[in-house]
Amino acid sequence: MKKITLLSLLMASSVALQAQKKEEVKDTTATSEFNKWTIEATVGQAKGVKPYAVGYFSSDPGAFLGKPQANSFSLSGRYMLSPNFGFRGSLHYDNLKNIKDNGSKPFEMQQFGVGLEGVVNLSRLLGIQENLNRFGLLAHGGIKIDAMTSKTANVFENDHNNGVTEWNGGLVIGVTPQFRITQKLAVMLDVSVQNNYRQHFNWDGSYSEITNNLNGQLITGSLGLSYSFGPNDIHGDWAVIRDKKSDEIEALGKRIDDMETLMNDTDKDGVPDYLDQENNSVAGVAVDTRGKMVDINRNGVPDELERYVDKTTKEVKQQSNEDMVTKLINEGYVTTYFDTNKSTPTNVSTEGIDFMLTYLRNFPNTKIEIIGHADEVGSSAFNNNLANKRAEAVKAILVKAGIAADRMTVVTQGEDTSVDPNSDGARKLVRRVTFRVK
Repeated sequence: MKKITLLSLLMASSVALQAQKKEEVKDTTATSEFNKWTIEATVGQAKGVKPYAVGYFSSDPGAFLGKPQANSFSLSGRYMLSPNFGFRGSLHYDNLKNIKDNGSKPFEMQQFGVGLEGVVNLSRLLGIQENLNRFGLLAHGGIKIDAMTSKTANVFENDHNNGVTEWNGGLVIGVTPQFRITQKLAVMLDVSVQNNYRQHFNWDGSYSEITNNLNGQLITGSLGLSYSFGPNDIHGDWAVIRDKKSDEIEALGKRIDDMETLMNDTDKDGVPDYLDQENNSVAGVAVDTRGKMVDINRNGVPDELERYVDKTTKEVKQQSNEDMVTKLINEGYVTTYFDTNKSTPTNVSTEGIDFMLTYLRNFPNTKIEIIGHADEVGSSAFNNNLANKRAEAVKAILVKAGIAADRMTVVTQGEDTSVDPNSDGARKLVRRVTFRVK
C-alpha cells in the first residue's frame, strides 16, 4: 500500500511539473495598476533665510514660529513613471516682506518661478505603506528658476532696485507627509529648502555683498491638496502594487497546499483520500487499490471480519463468534459516516450498515443501540437534533432491510468534543453513527 501512495505522489508531482513547464514565462516586474497623474495645489509661507542687508529680516522673534503668514502659492502636476518614482512640474508665486512691527525696516520681494523635480514615494519604497494605512510620505528634489522683482522703496537712488527683475536659479529638496481623506483626494504638508546659486539680490531688494558669492536660501512650508487622476478607484500613491513574481509564488504555494490535501489519508489505510472510495475502512483491515475493504465473496462482510460472523458454524462457535463481534461493535469499529449537516449516510460508508444487517440476521435474538454523533460546528441543540436524525436514518434503513424495529433503540450522543473542532479531517471522524450490543 505504501508503494501505491508513493506512486500516487510521484504522479501528482509529475502532473504539476508538466503544467508548470507549459506555462508561458511572465514578466516579473510590478503591475501598472495605479493612477499615474496627480495635481497638487498648496498655500503656505516662504521665508528668505539669507542674505539680508543690515536692518532687514523677515521673522518676528517675539511671536510663535516667527509669526507665520500665507505668502507662497503653488500649482503642480505630477507623473509617476513607476509606483516608486516620478517627476513633478510646478508654478509658484512668493511675496516676501517684513512682518508688521517686527522691528525690521520695510521691504517686499515678489518671486515667480517654475520647478522641475524628481519625486520618490518613500512609503512604498521602504515597504511601510500598509503599516501607515492612510498616511504617506513623499520626497522630492530638483531645480527651480525664479524671477525676483524688488518692490522695496528706494531710500537712495536705486539702492533697493525698486521695480528691477533678475533671474536666479538653484536646487530644492523637500519632504511631503500626506493623509488620504477620500479614495483619490489627500491633504499634504510640504517642507522644502531652496538654495540659489545666481542670486545677486538680498531678500530686501538691495545687492548682496560680493563675499556672499551669489548665494541665497529660502525655506517654504505649505499645506495643500493632491488629487489623483486615472482609471483606478484609489489615489496612485496608495494603490496596492502586487509583484507578478509574488503572485506566481503564491499560486505555487496554493498548488502545494492542494497537493497535500489530496494526499491526506483520513482512515489511515495507506490510500490517499483522492483515490480512496471508502475513506472509513476499519483500522487494520486489508483494502484494495481503491481503498475498499477486501470482500472476495461479496457477501457484504470484509474477509478479515468474516471469521467473526461465520454463518455456517453457528452450532459450534456461535457464542465465541458473538463475543468477538460484540467487542468490535461496542468498541466503535463498525461505523457509518455523514457529510456536514446531513442525516443521510455517505455513499462510501454504508458498509457499517451492511455489517450490522448481516450481524442482526445471524443473531436474531440480539438487540442493539444505534448511537448518533455530530461535530461541534453549530449550536449544541442543533447538533443533538442532528445526531438523533442520523441514528433514526440508520434505523429506518435496517427496518426496511427486514430487521424488527423493536430490536433497535436510538441513542443520541450529540456533539463529540474529543477532536480538534478546527480540523476538517478530524471533524469527518465524528460525524458518524456507531452501534452497541445490549
